[in-house]
Amino acid sequence: MNSGVDFFFDSLFSTNVWVPDPEAVWVSAKLLKDYNLGDENVVLQISDGRVQYPVAPPSGLPPLANPDILEGENDLTALSFLHEPAVLHNLRVRFLDYSSIYTYCGIVLVALNPYDQLPIYGEEVIDAYSGQDMADMEPHIFSVAEEAYRTMTREEKNQSIIISGESGAGKTVSAKFTMRYFAVVGGAAQQTSVEERVLASNPIMESIGNAKTTRNDNSSRFGKYIEIGFGRKGDIIGANMRTYLLEKSRVVFQASQERNYHIFYQLCASRDLPEMRVLKLGGAETFRYTNQGGEDSMQIPGTDDVVDLERTRNAFTILGVPPDQQMELFRILAAVLHLGNVNIQASGRGGDRSYIDERSLSVFSKLLGVERTQMAHWLCHRRLTVGGEMLVKPMPGQQSLEARDALAKHVYGQLFTWTVTRLNSALRAQSEKPKSFIGVLDIYGFETFERNSFEQFCINYANEKLQQQFNRHVFQLEQEEYVREELPWSRIEFSDNQPCIALIEGQLGLLDLLDEECRMPKGSEESWARKLYDQHQSNNPSPHFRKPRMSNTAFIILHFADMVQYECDGFLDKNRDTVFEEPINILRASQVSPLVSELFQQKPVGGSLSLSEGKSSLPNGSLRSGPGMRAQREHKLTVGFQFRQSLQLLMDTLNSTTPHYIRCIKPNDLKEPFMFDPKRAVQQLRACGVLETIRISAAGYPSRWTYAEFFSRYRVLLRGGGVQTQEQIQASCQRALPELIPDPEQYCFGKTKVFFRAGQVALLERLRAERLRAAGVIIQSWVRGWLGRRRYIKTRWATLTIQRYTRGALARRLADLLRYTKAALIIQKTYRMVAIRQMFLMIREVVAERAAVLLQSAVRGWLARLAYRRVRAAIVLMQCCVRRRAARRELLKLKAEARSVEKFRELNKGMEVKLMQLQLRADQKVRCWCHGRRPGVSRGLMNFNELFRGFGTTRVEKINVQNE
Repeated sequence: MNSGVDFFFDSLFSTNVWVPDPEAVWVSAKLLKDYNLGDENVVLQISDGRVQYPVAPPSGLPPLANPDILEGENDLTALSFLHEPAVLHNLRVRFLDYSSIYTYCGIVLVALNPYDQLPIYGEEVIDAYSGQDMADMEPHIFSVAEEAYRTMTREEKNQSIIISGESGAGKTVSAKFTMRYFAVVGGAAQQTSVEERVLASNPIMESIGNAKTTRNDNSSRFGKYIEIGFGRKGDIIGANMRTYLLEKSRVVFQASQERNYHIFYQLCASRDLPEMRVLKLGGAETFRYTNQGGEDSMQIPGTDDVVDLERTRNAFTILGVPPDQQMELFRILAAVLHLGNVNIQASGRGGDRSYIDERSLSVFSKLLGVERTQMAHWLCHRRLTVGGEMLVKPMPGQQSLEARDALAKHVYGQLFTWTVTRLNSALRAQSEKPKSFIGVLDIYGFETFERNSFEQFCINYANEKLQQQFNRHVFQLEQEEYVREELPWSRIEFSDNQPCIALIEGQLGLLDLLDEECRMPKGSEESWARKLYDQHQSNNPSPHFRKPRMSNTAFIILHFADMVQYECDGFLDKNRDTVFEEPINILRASQVSPLVSELFQQKPVGGSLSLSEGKSSLPNGSLRSGPGMRAQREHKLTVGFQFRQSLQLLMDTLNSTTPHYIRCIKPNDLKEPFMFDPKRAVQQLRACGVLETIRISAAGYPSRWTYAEFFSRYRVLLRGGGVQTQEQIQASCQRALPELIPDPEQYCFGKTKVFFRAGQVALLERLRAERLRAAGVIIQSWVRGWLGRRRYIKTRWATLTIQRYTRGALARRLADLLRYTKAALIIQKTYRMVAIRQMFLMIREVVAERAAVLLQSAVRGWLARLAYRRVRAAIVLMQCCVRRRAARRELLKLKAEARSVEKFRELNKGMEVKLMQLQLRADQKVRCWCHGRRPGVSRGLMNFNELFRGFGTTRVEKINVQNE
């Protein structure tokens, strides 16, 4: 980028700059004081206060911020200022504010893993991107796939889509969606099952090639390049897969919180199925090869291993693998698990011998159909050739364990290779030869850890090769754009990492010296390290090689992405990848399992590569009988040599195609949805080549506008108006730009576009903003005057209207008052009349009511008396009747008694006595009353006494008469 003090001083119209920050990497700051040439500091305002930013070398002037119009730009190369903070900020804004996980960076698509399910991959989205130009659509992985598909059909040239990134960045998912897009748009020409078989290969490769790591629950532990073949009509007719860098060491070892390959846990979870019981499996915790990561890591949240195995089996069926062959494959995988449980212990003096607990070995031998005693013997012994004689020597316990693990890795590697071969056979085109293909490369990214060994060395070496191919392709496209536009240009310098690659693979490079040391009978890591120091630090110093200060068994390589220190420990053993021949011969002679015999009789598949330990392992690694032992010639190649050959084949394939790049970025290590860690993002941006792409673009003319787009955007700065033709627009732009940008080196006119150096678009934006601001002030003055007059007229009209309505309202109010007064008088008069009339009617009603009451009382009295007389007469009549009836009864009773003489006699006796007593009492009372009472009363009593006597006498007489 053409920067410097003069350019900075001339372009210092933006008040925002970027300053380094230990946590956020870069933070925005506001310029408080203009910078003058010679100033040692720049006064800035950041969130935590006012600071003095030193501008002395090497820090220099702080990077300028882009104008607001470019914030959230979908193409990073369109930014006016192309530098690291601008790229980081733009990605953060798009990711957090717009929820956009895809951003263009020239020909590169940057994809941030959202760690969330987004509804942007449905068939309706595929239809929307199908047939559309890449520049007309928002950044998307389907846009890259469509660009590759259209380029292939239009130019009839093979294409490649290179997907790279760290573990957990989303490479495998991106490759899935890419192949799904091709299956949809390439499957409409004819209805075949090729698309289904291509998609069915994914669950198989995931189950045998993916595992849970601390960074990713479904991490691909190998790289793959899938060539999807298309016919003349653009339909898919076949596919072919090449695999790279299988991590065989994961079969026998897993770190804490990690798992082995998914297929092992799927088999253990499905052990209760009827067809799986012959495998004699237990839970994953019962096998050494599956329980090293800990109990918490054996189950992945949100996944069901039983369902995943069923999906894998269905995929095998779709690809034409019969059920009996599937069971053979599962038997071999179960045998690997049982082999890990074979207990080998040291014995003899000093532990120079070993013996085997044969319980698990019996299951292993039975599953693979081999002789148990022979396998037990050759796991604890090895054959040596001494003086032309064959000797058998026992191995110590540790060597026997290593031989056991080496056999398990080799079996799994061969099985992986056979599976890839079987898939390719099912995916191969049957009807016609593909006219062209699109290759999808899902490969690891640059990696560095606290301790880096042979695995990271090979991975980073491969990334050096890919980065070189990427840089040269970007540079070539940049130059082709200038040639196409007929621009006068000078050669753009870009960071070619060929010296670093030559350090690794050149003559007497690291790999050559490593192979040479492996051929030495007493080769060691220390000897190899001394050779490295002598060759690349003393004799032929390389700027990319250094020796650590505190170690004599390590070395440092300055890669394009970072400086990495490698530990030499284990390089020789991993490069040799020794597997003893005798156990392999036993497996080769299996009569029970045809698949086992087939696995170890086939030759290595060309193009398939793996490493023996760590991040990658070699399924076809060198098969040896040990030092001094006979071995097949084709298996004497070291892992490093095979890796270099396979990588060169891959590079030749990529160079023969038109590449398209997808860089997957891991936004955070916590796997949290839409969480952005700037430190991790910047680290990956530096490692994946995005910043180098920007640097190459910034070295030339990064900002490019067609004349129509430039005229439409900056029309206010150009002369002339109205509708113009393309030639008039171009002429107008060419006349106006020299006046706007005095320096002719800052822009260039092409055939169809105008090109600008970095920062010039921001300058034009400032001029445009100033012109619009000045025009806005004039427009505002006229508009404000017009608005003032309109406001005065409206105010006066409103005032007169209010007055008119107010007077009318007052007059109506007075008229209403008069009407209300008259109405009140009428109401009062009427009310008084009504009140008096109501009183009169009430009085009249009261008088009438009183007369009625008197009448009613008289009538009621008469009626009461009449009723009383009637009731009394009835009562008297009733009494008479009752008395008569009672008298009759009494008469009859008396008559009955009279008939009884004795009774009458007794009555007479008692009655006489009583009468006498009554007479005495009456006479006594008469005398008393006669002395103290009036004469009338005395006479009354006397009359009563006489009456009583007469009554008594008469009664007695009657009784006597009756008795007689």
